[in-house]
Amino acid sequence: MARHSFIRGTGGYLPAKVLTNEDLSHMVDTTDEWIRERTGIKRRHVAADDELTSDIATAAARDALEAAGIPVSEVDLIVLATTTPDQTFPATATAVQAKLGMTGGAAFDVQAVCSGFLFALATADSLLKQGLFNTAVVIGAETFTRILDWSDRSTCVLFGDGGGAVVLKAEDWTGDPLSGVIAHHVRTDGTKSDLLYVDGGVSSTGTIGHVRMEGNRVFRHAVANISSAIQAIYDETGLTGEDIDWFVPHQANKRILDGVAKKMDISEDKVIVTVDEHANTSAGSIPLALNHAVRSGRAKKGDLILSEAMGGGFSWGASLFRL
Repeated sequence: MARHSFIRGTGGYLPAKVLTNEDLSHMVDTTDEWIRERTGIKRRHVAADDELTSDIATAAARDALEAAGIPVSEVDLIVLATTTPDQTFPATATAVQAKLGMTGGAAFDVQAVCSGFLFALATADSLLKQGLFNTAVVIGAETFTRILDWSDRSTCVLFGDGGGAVVLKAEDWTGDPLSGVIAHHVRTDGTKSDLLYVDGGVSSTGTIGHVRMEGNRVFRHAVANISSAIQAIYDETGLTGEDIDWFVPHQANKRILDGVAKKMDISEDKVIVTVDEHANTSAGSIPLALNHAVRSGRAKKGDLILSEAMGGGFSWGASLFRL
């Protein structure tokens, strides 16, 4: 008998304010056509001035817990993936812990930028399987628009704010090993950090800084690295793209989504796409897309789901799970 962790509920939250491509065309030298053609993005959500990352994360967590039918009193672990914390410290996850009314257990942040949710999922899954915790809320949440340079059209059109969450529950399991959370493959390469980064930080400049990116070079690395992570999952499990029910990728750019799906033999009708409505919400994008797939009725209990992401660092990875 082995412990497995199972996704028991999904949730999401998007700020009320919407910024369209047309709105952006009045702020920076760009057009709706230019943005759609290169990214597939139509609009993005922007956090209110008084809305914190912890507020977004808490709303997503509550939504997931309600869907799971699990009370906060049963939660003993929160792992929050974010690049835009409320404060330098304490961890934003502890603010979520307090706002949820969770008085025990542990809560901490994971920082792997756009890959953060997969790193957080792998971390929580491992801790649950070891028996250290029983019920986890895994969250990806960002106020990413606060680190954008709104005069840089190569970056400011790409990102938005939002968050998503899943509830993981550990069980002793004797059934099909390809159940629950099945496999992860996460990697980083610090030698490529100059291609996608923020030009500020606590110990370097004492400022928050802004996102800087060499888009064409990032695109090439993204397709190659993500594909290698997916192949590692295929090799470990013996599965192929034909076995996957739904592909829920990081919502960075429609061209990257299409490129990876084609390279890994995943049919277009299996790809969940939300980048057009949400833009790139960094660590929030995978759980938001997963929640969309579930709430829209497309992804159902028992479906096999493959997720992938790549972000600054470089960081990248893939995860496989069954709902």
